[in-house]
Amino acid sequence: MKKLLIYGATGYTGRMAAERAKTLGLEFEIAGRNQQRLALLAEQLDVPLRVFTADVEAAQALAGIDVLLNFAGPFAQTAAPLMRACISAGVDYLDITAEINVYRLAEQLGAEAAKAGVMLLPGVGWDVVPTDCLAVHVAQRVHDPLSLSVALQVPGIMSRGSAMSVSEIIGAGLMARVDGHLVPTPDAQPRYFDFGEGLVQCAPLSFGDLVTGWHSSGIPNIAMFVHVSGDAFPEGDLSQLPAGPTAEQRDTHRARAVVEVTGIDGTVARSLIETVNGYSYTPLAAVEAASRVLEGERRPGFETPAQIFGGGFAETIEGTIIKDL
Repeated sequence: MKKLLIYGATGYTGRMAAERAKTLGLEFEIAGRNQQRLALLAEQLDVPLRVFTADVEAAQALAGIDVLLNFAGPFAQTAAPLMRACISAGVDYLDITAEINVYRLAEQLGAEAAKAGVMLLPGVGWDVVPTDCLAVHVAQRVHDPLSLSVALQVPGIMSRGSAMSVSEIIGAGLMARVDGHLVPTPDAQPRYFDFGEGLVQCAPLSFGDLVTGWHSSGIPNIAMFVHVSGDAFPEGDLSQLPAGPTAEQRDTHRARAVVEVTGIDGTVARSLIETVNGYSYTPLAAVEAASRVLEGERRPGFETPAQIFGGGFAETIEGTIIKDL
């Protein structure tokens, strides 16, 4: 049986993923930097553990592993060394990031990974799985799609890890895809989108969909937006934030995104995807993706969720609904 390694397994989302993998009966091990925390979780789940840092020596720690699922953010610090370690060790790489520079790196390393027979598949959680699949769905409703807009709704409380990743996303600057090329758009303006309760203002922000949407749909012009409600984007010392929302808090806030596609003739199509809370969705989708890769749904090189699993993948996660607007 092929083996999965969950890196960052003692983190907020990584722990939920490890518990899910155990429930599904997958052959897996857990890994990270903290021996004590890993030992406690390994004992609870009755699985082996590996202790190593995401650095140039990480390839040596991947012996006997077929798929690495990375939950250790900010991914700006872990994705590059772990991707390169996977390429060196012949291990498929998956993660749950929304940080655009990780996707750009995976894209750049795609040819090297393909030559090594390794797949690089970042973004197997929320938001990219739902929005990537929704982009493919909406693109099929328009003749000759020309532009794609993706808007995310971020409600409730953000996890400490997500807050740190958002700092990386903001630091990357505002970008859009124009005629197939990523370009800086420092003067990008907000837009209004309807997530089911009337139009709300959404700010431009550069998520990984600027890369995945291009590869999955072939649409040459892509812009990203986000609507923040409540205290979803915290400020101050992020290290002092709680690990993440409680189960009750997650149940209070379902996650939504809207995709709008405009055809070359001016026709506009919009659809909304609604899922369980993003922090509940991510471990479910990530472990499902890893399971499929273990079973052979893979292709060497850089891939996106919709490319490798099909546009219907997002809806395989229970509680997911797509509505054409």
